[in-house]
Amino acid sequence: MKQILQDMGQGATYITEAPAPAVSREALLIHSTISLISAGTERMLVDFGRASYLEKARQQPEKVRMVLDKVRTDGLMTTIEAVQSKLAQPLPLGYSNVGIVAQVGAGVEGFKAGDRVVSNGPHADVVKVGKNLCARIPDGVDDESAAFVVVASIGLQGIRLAQPTLGEAFVVTGVGLIGLLTIQLLRAQGCRVLAIDFDESKLALARQFGAETCNPGKDEDPVAAGMAFSRGQGVDGVIITASTKSSDPVTQAARMSRKRGRIVLVGVTGLELNRADFYTKELSFQVSCSYGPGRYDPAYEEQGQDYPLGFVRWTEQRNFEAILDMLATGQLNVKPLITHRFAFEDAPAAYQQLTEDKSGLGILLAYTAASGDREVRSVPLRTGLQFDAARPVLGFIGAGNYASRILIPAFKAAGAQFHTIVTSGGISGVIHGGKSGFAEASTDMTAMLANTTINTAVIVTRHDTHARFVTQALSAGKHVFVEKPLAIHLEDLAEVRAAYEQAHRTGSGPQLMVGFNRRFAPQVQKMKAMLQAVKEPKSFLMTMNAGAIPASHWTQDATMGGGRIIGEACHFIDLMRFLAGSPIISIQARRMGDASGMEVAEDKASITLGFEDGSFGTIMYLANGAASFPKERVEVFSAGRVLQLENFRKLRGYGWLGFGKLNLWKQDKGQNACAEAFLRAVETGVPAISPEEIFEVARVTIDAAEQLRRQ
Repeated sequence: MKQILQDMGQGATYITEAPAPAVSREALLIHSTISLISAGTERMLVDFGRASYLEKARQQPEKVRMVLDKVRTDGLMTTIEAVQSKLAQPLPLGYSNVGIVAQVGAGVEGFKAGDRVVSNGPHADVVKVGKNLCARIPDGVDDESAAFVVVASIGLQGIRLAQPTLGEAFVVTGVGLIGLLTIQLLRAQGCRVLAIDFDESKLALARQFGAETCNPGKDEDPVAAGMAFSRGQGVDGVIITASTKSSDPVTQAARMSRKRGRIVLVGVTGLELNRADFYTKELSFQVSCSYGPGRYDPAYEEQGQDYPLGFVRWTEQRNFEAILDMLATGQLNVKPLITHRFAFEDAPAAYQQLTEDKSGLGILLAYTAASGDREVRSVPLRTGLQFDAARPVLGFIGAGNYASRILIPAFKAAGAQFHTIVTSGGISGVIHGGKSGFAEASTDMTAMLANTTINTAVIVTRHDTHARFVTQALSAGKHVFVEKPLAIHLEDLAEVRAAYEQAHRTGSGPQLMVGFNRRFAPQVQKMKAMLQAVKEPKSFLMTMNAGAIPASHWTQDATMGGGRIIGEACHFIDLMRFLAGSPIISIQARRMGDASGMEVAEDKASITLGFEDGSFGTIMYLANGAASFPKERVEVFSAGRVLQLENFRKLRGYGWLGFGKLNLWKQDKGQNACAEAFLRAVETGVPAISPEEIFEVARVTIDAAEQLRRQ
């Protein structure tokens, strides 16, 4: 398949070829026929990508503050690498797609192959979209008209929040694409509409749709125009669909509104408000979120859980359907909004037009590639590579942020041979696989595991898939490196262990390693060497200032991410096990407060471990600390001496003869050394981490999390 991407670092807009995604549960696979470039949103993204680093910083002051906080805690070089990596990740463009259903996933009802549908899929000739983000197109609506459905739904959601009634006077400020659609929708509600914009050609279209107009560029006063339009009473509502840094649209809206008028912000404006403008009139002001209830809710968009109609009448999908009904009856006319048509292959020219001609509105892309050309599941990234079968030949499963920014570079630095990178969507595999020297990108994990050239699998996917993928890879005879955690349930852990033992039933077998990189950090290796000379039991105190993550984040979901104890605190359980050098014999976990009194209680907890040699230690995993405080601290007390490691940059010793400190210019959590150790284990057959420790740490971590959940 082919897809449009925006380079957020250098500014280029381009088409790339990627393997087609596989259909998944609660989703549809769609072959695109038409997509609409959203002039406002996509122009803003393209302009941001083309801006200098200084201009990018000026546009996102809140991100600058986050960067400065990271510099203070993680160091300058680590922060620079993180920012550069973020900007180097291209962004898929587009969210207004029309196409033909090619496949439906398990759990999908109401759709079948061959249906014409609208969706919020990107500009790509194949898109995979959750079933609640699609709607069937009535026979009387052509594809070009249907391409406006998602954009129109943004305006419709703003209208639903404003709750207009028949005969009310409404103002639409900013009559770009969404504004002109909003005017028509308000007119269909029986409202009188005043349109405000600086572009006379767009105001001409607004008049064509039945609105009165005001052009501040011609010295026409918006507030005076609004008062005159409302016959001196003040308008009933204002919907702002403009995109500007100025706060004027909101200020003007407040001053032209009647008492208890309604203002809804659909676009993007400055928000430096004067309380007096709102106070005396008791105005309501609300920001509209995209195209309706369900937006940004993973349960709705990804897992297919719909909201009951009796309680949530208008969801994203139902708003799509409402717009399609209006198109079918002729109440909404989008034909005058089409200003340009391009073949999908000419998309870069379309975006050049978008940035050079600010009067452009409806820019359509047409897709004509044959179905067979779109459905290829693997694409070559580099030809002519030769692989040494005596050394590890890697197949990567997953190319998310951690894999692309940390793990792939770590394996590359260790001299790994990269063969295939597998991702669910295909695009991320092409982007990061191409940069890192992989031979091919794929969306077919089964084919990758069946490839006899590949002898090693690296699994960096969502936590709930780890155990299953590890089991499949071991059963295929592959060496396995899996990012933590190994499993999130004891039943899954038992299956992994059974697969591992089966693979080793005749003696030597594939290596299995979990990405517990912290034990390989240079300062931790120094601590281990020093502690080995201490024969007394040790006391450990490990503090992780983890920071808050919303309860809605997938890592907090016990079935998907396993929760943060299983997903992250396992690092410190392994680290303590490594430094103690003794089996864990007791586990006590305690979480903060009552779960009913906070959104998430599990990620504010202590875990105390007892060891066979008499050592003990406590892990404080806390999501309620300040971001400016060091994120990770490790302290070891034994035989009148202390070691303190802060953020994997500063190691200090107290009471040690001949050792005071070991500081690094750059944070090093051991990722490179971890990858190197695994590759060496594959070549030599000697595990980098003993299998018994791997399974012990996994079991202890799950036990600790279950203790917390029972409290």
